[in-house]
Amino acid sequence: MANQTETIQKLSPAQLEEFYRQMVFIRRFEEKCNVAYRLGKIGGYMHTYVGMEATAVGFHAALKQNWDYVITAYRDHAQPMLMGSDPVAVMSEIMGRSGGLSRGKGGSMHIYDIEKGFFGGWGIVGGHNPLGAGLAFAAKYRGEDRVTLCYLGDGASNAGVFFETLNMVGLWDLPIIFLIENNEFAMGTRLEYHAADTELYKRGLPFGIESERIDGMDVLSVYDDATRIINKVRETSKPHLVEVMNYRFLGHGAADNDRVLYRSKEEEDAAKLRDPIVKLEKILEEQGIMDRAKMEAIDDELSEKVDEIYEAADASPFPDVSEVYDNVYSDIEPEKGH
Repeated sequence: MANQTETIQKLSPAQLEEFYRQMVFIRRFEEKCNVAYRLGKIGGYMHTYVGMEATAVGFHAALKQNWDYVITAYRDHAQPMLMGSDPVAVMSEIMGRSGGLSRGKGGSMHIYDIEKGFFGGWGIVGGHNPLGAGLAFAAKYRGEDRVTLCYLGDGASNAGVFFETLNMVGLWDLPIIFLIENNEFAMGTRLEYHAADTELYKRGLPFGIESERIDGMDVLSVYDDATRIINKVRETSKPHLVEVMNYRFLGHGAADNDRVLYRSKEEEDAAKLRDPIVKLEKILEEQGIMDRAKMEAIDDELSEKVDEIYEAADASPFPDVSEVYDNVYSDIEPEKGH
């Protein structure tokens, strides 16, 4: 990547502030989701993005909004909001309410907004990767310059279907970026205990796919790398694999204890020194773009906004029982009255 000074010079103060706002908003939104889960307002399972905000913010800033495609697994709250989805509709879906993007039937793991180019939100580990390849195939078949961004976790990179998909996109030269978010744990299993080769970016190499590893905890670095990679895929219509080094600050899912048992407090404290929000705050102060008082004001503003989003979502009704079979496909017709 370009050095940090060059990247800062490319961006206006307004763009840098927007990166900060987006990361703080995602952090406060996800923290609110955790609170709601513990209050029993969210059913099923839920996975938050706390600590990983710079990856999505940096990559989505380099995409063409309302043009490029994005698909991901079940850690999927941040992406649709960065693509323009209504945060109230996202929160409503997480809470299983009828005002949600999937009318409350998908929940946290199945958020979907096709109008914005967001194709989910999928709960089967690794199962969405061939769907991402399908989106890229469709774009190439139609002669469009769309890029598909397909997120997956380090654990999902072990799935057999992922290697089958890499073979197809490498064979057919499809315009897709596989983004392996390596947050060092597949649920509670450390990377070195589930991956024979811990340099996950190498998984694209046997298929002729350009592959690399980048830092996912610095939003300026991510944005610079994302711009370069996305532009190249758009120009060449060839796939790219990126291993993004992250660290999630909370457990795998909201049902985990706040203090997870498979890592020490010392390890967590050391990881928090890499907090992408804290890193950007330091840069904004050093560059004279924003002082501490303004940052605190922005945090207060966005925390209040998230509270309002939560209240609006909580006021949305649950889906009516009469809708239980709507949008559900079956060979058997339900009996009338049931």
